[in-house]
Amino acid sequence: MARPNANSNGSLPADLPKAKLNKESFKEGLLIFKYIKPYIGKFIAGLLFIALSAGTTMAFPYLLKGLIDSAHNTNPADYFKTPSGIAIMMVGLLAVQMVISFMRVYLFTSVGENALADMRKDIYKKMITMPMDFFSQRRVGELSSRISTDVSQIQDAVTTMLAEILRGLLTLLIGMGLILYISPKLTLIMLSVIPVIIVIALVFGKYIRKLARTAQDQLADSGTIVQETLQGISNVKAFSNEHFEINRYSKSINEVVKMAIRNGRFRGFFISFMLFSVFGAIVLVVWYGAGMMQQGLLSFGDLTAFVVYTAFVGGTMAGFADLFSQLQKTLGATQRVRELLREEPEAVSTSDEPLLDQYRLTGRVTMEHIAFRYPSRPEVQVLKDVTIKAEPGQQIAIVGPSGAGKSTLASILLRFYDPEAGKLLFDGIDAKEIPLTQLRKQMALVPQDVLLFGGTIYENIAYGKAGATLEEVMEAARKANAHNFISGFPEGYETVVGERGVKLSGGQRQRIAIARAILKDPAILILDEATSSLDSESEALVQDALNNLMKNRTSFVVAHRLSTIRNADKIVVLEHGVVKETGTHKELLAIPDGLYHSLNALQFEGMI
Repeated sequence: MARPNANSNGSLPADLPKAKLNKESFKEGLLIFKYIKPYIGKFIAGLLFIALSAGTTMAFPYLLKGLIDSAHNTNPADYFKTPSGIAIMMVGLLAVQMVISFMRVYLFTSVGENALADMRKDIYKKMITMPMDFFSQRRVGELSSRISTDVSQIQDAVTTMLAEILRGLLTLLIGMGLILYISPKLTLIMLSVIPVIIVIALVFGKYIRKLARTAQDQLADSGTIVQETLQGISNVKAFSNEHFEINRYSKSINEVVKMAIRNGRFRGFFISFMLFSVFGAIVLVVWYGAGMMQQGLLSFGDLTAFVVYTAFVGGTMAGFADLFSQLQKTLGATQRVRELLREEPEAVSTSDEPLLDQYRLTGRVTMEHIAFRYPSRPEVQVLKDVTIKAEPGQQIAIVGPSGAGKSTLASILLRFYDPEAGKLLFDGIDAKEIPLTQLRKQMALVPQDVLLFGGTIYENIAYGKAGATLEEVMEAARKANAHNFISGFPEGYETVVGERGVKLSGGQRQRIAIARAILKDPAILILDEATSSLDSESEALVQDALNNLMKNRTSFVVAHRLSTIRNADKIVVLEHGVVKETGTHKELLAIPDGLYHSLNALQFEGMI
């Protein structure tokens, strides 16, 4: 999949990747019409108003011709051939065109906004139901780019570009027909000059855009230098490298200046050339037309209308270059969106379905000879042969050195991934026979790095149970040792935690996550090193909250600090993806050359 296209500030980048115009890309582009279909009535009405808009626009120069030529008409009986009559018709035409333009813009905006809102909902629904492996192989920026940058590009196509292409084609066809009707000779002269100017303009324009992109890239590089330097300012100062960074930034900025000046030279030449060419072409056409007027082959009104129509035709032809580029970008965006929509999601429910009695668990979990390797790293066997049995209400601790597969086991329990070999059973039923949503409704995870959403404390705790009352949230917070610090905030449970919970300490975030899990009241609890990054005071409070949480439910505790799992019913020691030892704290310590004994001794020595 393509790399992310959105700038860091979320705006559209200067140049989206383009798709080649071929049968396949146009076939992909039909995705747009799938979303337009529910609004087809408005869309067809919009097309009709586009045709009327092009027709009224092209009628105006013809009436202008009649108005100029009517200066010689002295017969008041034929009122609509007099200057006053034609002027009234032109004002009426402008009024009609005003209504037509409003309806055209309104209808296409309505269709585009509604269709693209449906597309955004489908993309978001697809993304949020994808398996964990999907997210492990893609950047967040890339995925958010699909729903923002790419869909915005498609939105521009539906609301603006499509209308402009159709309007441009009609304007071109009507305009060419009318200038041929007014004067075939002048038309041949115009066609011998205008297309050449447009081709030269396209070649120059493409080169200038390339130079502009290069300058933008160089400017972005200089911005990266600033970002890196400020982020690592302690290193810069510690190594006395201020001079080095200043020189590095200055060199980058000097390159930006060189490229900008070079681009300015080409743009100046291009603008001068275009001014000379366009006005020269007008002079040529008017000069030749004036000669035809002297010969009585053309009226002044005909010449005026011809020049105006020529400007319309030339402008439309030049505009097609930009529309062609926009079309390529839109087809590229639809390809990337289609690629995402084709992905196979997890079999999760997208509605708030209740927990069904037939799937209600007691908490008995069996893992039989589990083997696993991550799809993104198939060469690494993470789990080789793991067998663990947990009875309802038991606390199972999973310990071992880094890379042993502890967190992977937690992911398999939650069915973020399915094992490549072995069986995972809940209450004796194969995990694959229990709907994912029904299974996860009865499980809760408290991770090491707690992610809080950017809302209030109440909203973050209530995430564990849809529609929870304030009393229920407060009771869960009390059990999690969180009520006191929450009550200490001026806004209490309505305190906004900030993005990712940055306004709270690590211990506070952990206790809110525990309160969320308590509110969910799961049958199976998974704690993934929930206290490993906390200080001693916070750890004591969090550990007490965890003890409240683990009461009367099956708990799997992935632990780094062995002091926190001494009271576990069973400790499973992993090493290199296999179970090395199983037993209670006392039983495992009794094995003098065992791995648990060794890990415990290392931690004890580290605390002395």
